[in-house]
Amino acid sequence: MQVEKKLSGMTLIELMIVVAIIGIIAAIAYPNFTDYVKQSRRADAMGELMKLQMAQEEYRLRNTSYATIADLGFTSSSEFYTFSVSNLGAETYTLTATAKGAQVSDTECATMSINQNDQKTPTTCWQ
Repeated sequence: MQVEKKLSGMTLIELMIVVAIIGIIAAIAYPNFTDYVKQSRRADAMGELMKLQMAQEEYRLRNTSYATIADLGFTSSSEFYTFSVSNLGAETYTLTATAKGAQVSDTECATMSINQNDQKTPTTCWQ
């Protein structure tokens, strides 16, 4: 009496189909993931700009002009944006967040700004 052994497992074709499906899913998911990461970093920068704006307005209530970042005592822990103040005067300022590091690839919103009149540029980034 001869006993037949049944082999079980996956064939090479089945394995290649699984790899192809995983590749397709990854090709769709990865760009969405990177866009989400960029948007979340952008939101952090917007929050920091708004904190700076509030600090500027508080400073202006007590003084005759707006302040530099150093005068405000602002320190940022962001590793993806650098913050600066320009157009500084008694009645004007422009706060700017400039992308750095991995965020530089976010060319659409590499530089975002807000001024004393709450004008935000580029407007597409602030929506």
